[in-house]
Amino acid sequence: MTKKENPAALETDCGDRDWAGTRAWVEKHGGGGCRVEAAERLRGGWTSEMRRLRISGDGEPRWLVLRSFVRPFFARHAEGLLTREADTLRLLGGTDVPAAEFHAVDATAAHCDHPSLLMSLLPGAVRVDEAEAALRTPLLARQLLGIHRVHVPAEARPRAYEAWAAPDRVRLPGHTGRPELWQRAVDVIRRDPPAYRPCFLHRDFHPGNVLFTGRGSSLRITGVVDWVETSWGPADLDVAHCSTALALLHGVEEGMRMADAYAAAGGTLSDDPADHLYWRVLDALGFAPDAEKVGLPWRELGRDDLTSDLLASRLEDYLQELFHRYG
Repeated sequence: MTKKENPAALETDCGDRDWAGTRAWVEKHGGGGCRVEAAERLRGGWTSEMRRLRISGDGEPRWLVLRSFVRPFFARHAEGLLTREADTLRLLGGTDVPAAEFHAVDATAAHCDHPSLLMSLLPGAVRVDEAEAALRTPLLARQLLGIHRVHVPAEARPRAYEAWAAPDRVRLPGHTGRPELWQRAVDVIRRDPPAYRPCFLHRDFHPGNVLFTGRGSSLRITGVVDWVETSWGPADLDVAHCSTALALLHGVEEGMRMADAYAAAGGTLSDDPADHLYWRVLDALGFAPDAEKVGLPWRELGRDDLTSDLLASRLEDYLQELFHRYG
């Protein structure tokens, strides 16, 4: 999500008929007699359609972002997802976490064509390329620790985390030379979840949901987006999710660096290797059998090299390395 303007793309998407009602709602809630001058669909989303909107009205034009749940499965669950994100953005408004400013929400599509959330545009852009990947990992770790340290009053805490894998639901790869590795991984999550000290979780923290600016020594995080899965649970699980994503994007070595970088930043993870292994494997198995669900949005962001075969191979190698280090 970046403020760099592409006028042709902006004008092309402005008159889409499938969001006329949503556009009217945006103009009503934008304040100051605002008008949507232009809209551009943002790439890299998987669960929802994202638009960058140029708003005119009193003063200089400004930018907003619109999230809309269009796919039937996510539209059915939109009320919970968008309400959770709206609540989270309000909560984070008084913190150091670089989250968008909340503007309005229509979680049930009472006024919009699809369930929608309106928020401010954050500076920066998603970076999932190989350049400076090693520099981004410690920044990701420090930012995630900052999220985990957000104080949330008991009455405002989000729902308890939900596991995205279970022993009886894991889809194992049809062709693998290491079937015993997968069976061992499934056996790891047959136990009850380990005890943990709960904290505030993003729950879907990975490079595709973080915005960066600068290069080299000026590299910094300017935004964290996509708060629909915000939860209350173990820091290990957020670290595990980002670790899996890094392993898929950049290889096993980078995926293994994330937990070390989190600890180096001052974060605390499970002292018991078996417990830490549980959270790491639980997350990794949520991507089985081939991690293709993240392949499409990452390829839209320019990572054409991330074929299904490569992602499947990296996921399997990552599981092997987890057992080597923690098993």
